[in-house]
Amino acid sequence: MKTIAILNGPNLDRLGKREPEIYGRATLADLEAALRAEFGAVAKLEFFQSNFEGALIEKIAALADAQVDGIVINGGALTHTSVALRDALMGAHRPTVEVHISNIYHREEFRHHSYTAAAALAVITGLGLEGYHAAVRFLLKR
Repeated sequence: MKTIAILNGPNLDRLGKREPEIYGRATLADLEAALRAEFGAVAKLEFFQSNFEGALIEKIAALADAQVDGIVINGGALTHTSVALRDALMGAHRPTVEVHISNIYHREEFRHHSYTAAAALAVITGLGLEGYHAAVRFLLKR
């Protein structure tokens, strides 16, 4: 059974409350439950969310030393600002898929650039929470 880590960055703990017109009404707990329902029988899913860049970097470093088969990451705003997060993902040497709930190219221009995309095999943007499901499916097929 493969192990997939699903990491969420700043403000994603506010899903369902923060800008529901962009991110929808489902909560992070709803997302985790849906992913467990779909993939729980075929994969071990490990969830982590933090509003702090350093905590995400430490988690990625721990995953680099663990038996993890892939990483799904939504770095939130850190995607567009953090070279350190990019470096952590590059150093983890784990297949990674970057996910964005909204279409970052239909938003503010500063969101059009992702520092972390260079560390990912794929980037999924604009599929809503379905993007996480697509990312896990992709990693399980590798």
